[in-house]
Amino acid sequence: ASVPLDLHFQDETGAVVRLGEYFGERPVILMPAYYTCPMLCTLVFKGLVSALRPLAFDVGKEFTVVTFSFDPNDGTPQAAAKKAVLLEEYRRPTAAAGWHFLTGDAASIAALTQAIGFRYAYDEAHQQFAHASGVVVLTPDGRIARYLFGIEYAPKDLRLALVEASEHRIGSIVDELLLFCFHYDVTTGRYGRVTIDALRVGGVATMLALGTFIALALRRDARRSVRG
Repeated sequence: ASVPLDLHFQDETGAVVRLGEYFGERPVILMPAYYTCPMLCTLVFKGLVSALRPLAFDVGKEFTVVTFSFDPNDGTPQAAAKKAVLLEEYRRPTAAAGWHFLTGDAASIAALTQAIGFRYAYDEAHQQFAHASGVVVLTPDGRIARYLFGIEYAPKDLRLALVEASEHRIGSIVDELLLFCFHYDVTTGRYGRVTIDALRVGGVATMLALGTFIALALRRDARRSVRG
């Protein structure tokens, strides 16, 4: 499924932006939250930053992060304040231009949350939202690639999701090897080791090692024969 890129929101500066402005070149991590959330959203933010820090990839360079509030009462001041806090925690220079904090009206919020299957409801008794937690990884053209559930994300899972969502335009040969051995489990939102693929890789590595040993042994014997 694809997200509706023609939706309009306001960014943390108050400027009206089209969602599609953040797509086209890089994969995108889309994070639903609300900026006045007293607990759960803060944990999700901390979990995402903790997963981003170990990555060699930089926000604003290899990928983009778009956080949007699903509370139509959130405005530019709340978005700007949340961005300042998160940039201070992430501490990378490219993030200011690559991590965006959006607010919008009820119609735009509903269209985007429905597109990604995100459900929430306002709890009048506690004056806060009850909602799911997680992030969505999207391809550069706005297609949903991966869901990462919960409030903590393994850096390996996030990196592999970004490599796959980028359609293998970022990452290294090591990432390709890991993707061969680890497959995404849609029920857990994690990458799990696939035993048969791991055995295949191990078998190929063993054969290469044996082949190298035999070649070196034959060369050594050939040298001895010539000297004799």
